[in-house]
Parts: sequence; structure tokens; C-alpha cells
Amino acid sequence: MVLDDLVVEGHVPVEAIATALDQQSVSGIALPGMPAGSPGMPGEQTEPFTIYEFSSGEIGDVFIEL
Repeated sequence: MVLDDLVVEGHVPVEAIATALDQQSVSGIALPGMPAGSPGMPGEQTEPFTIYEFSSGEIGDVFIEL
């Protein structure tokens, strides 16, 4: 999904998307896998979600943990 030039890949929580849109220095964010409790997935969250930033298709540093 693309929102205001931000690429969002995976079941990324809204809080991470809002933070990335506010910063405007990140071209994309991703939550690998399909962790339980993430948006659209059943179950309860059992560990923090680690969302990564990326550019040019390469995964970079940890963007945020929720």
C-alpha cells in the first residue's frame, strides 16, 4: 500500500504508519511475517512488533517497536 509516498508492507499497526507519515524521512516501512494480534490477524500480541524502514527495496534499520 502507498500513502502519501510512504510504502507500507505487511500488517503494520496504524501507530507506526502515523509516525512514519509525520517524519517524512522514511520511504517505506514493513512488519515481516504475519504476527498474531497485528492488524487483520487473529490472536493476541505476544511480543513487541518490530517494524523496519526500507528504501530501494532493501530492509534497513529498526524503525519502531510497538
